[in-house]
Amino acid sequence: MNEYINLTLENIEEEHICCAIGDPKHQIGVTEKKAWIKSKLKDGHVFRKLDARGKVFIEYEPIETAWVPLSGKNYQYIYCLWVAGSFKGKGIAKELLTYAINDAKEKGMNGICTITTKKKKPFLGEKNFFLHYHFEAVDEIGDYQLLALPFNNQETPKFNSCAKEMKIEEKEFTIYYTPECPYVEYEVKELSDYAKNHNIPLNIIKVDSLEKAKNAPCILNSWANFYQGKFLSNTILNANSFEKLVEKLK
Repeated sequence: MNEYINLTLENIEEEHICCAIGDPKHQIGVTEKKAWIKSKLKDGHVFRKLDARGKVFIEYEPIETAWVPLSGKNYQYIYCLWVAGSFKGKGIAKELLTYAINDAKEKGMNGICTITTKKKKPFLGEKNFFLHYHFEAVDEIGDYQLLALPFNNQETPKFNSCAKEMKIEEKEFTIYYTPECPYVEYEVKELSDYAKNHNIPLNIIKVDSLEKAKNAPCILNSWANFYQGKFLSNTILNANSFEKLVEKLK
């Protein structure tokens, strides 16, 4: 039987958070992520992971306080559900999702939801997995879909109007990011240094509050790329991928 751990203020310093395990360059990001989780626990934030050394977890909280440009009433929002490596194919993803669904029901919530895409993109959930468990598309912006599993006939959640813009005024390459992913802090510094050394205009905006997240100008879980005022992708970039993308955009 699989054993799981929910992070709390009492155990978070001793427990790993699955991503970036043992990678020294990402430890600043891990520290930032843990600080963010600590600040969110009072909101009902849940980070549940397999009691093992691996990238296996689900993370969710009430939509009202979730750092995403969504509106809804009494829904849980799933930030991430990840089962990687040798842990795949063992029913763990089902167990994690079932726990989140039952948790939402026990709390008297109206349903549970998550953001995915019509065609698989990195750093977002697998659409077909959620559809298998009777989630349904309730809103969309281009390729991105908001999937929900309603428990009753109450109104389903939706993307905020600001997110549907998918554009900004700034014309230079612009990145929005949040502390939700431990990989981003290192990549932000790497990209900042690269852009400075190559005289590439780069605007980096840290989304560091609930208000900023709710008013984001695009789909935003942890990262968003813009160029010439238009949304490009939610893919987290490193210096190499940034260089290739900048060349492609010329």
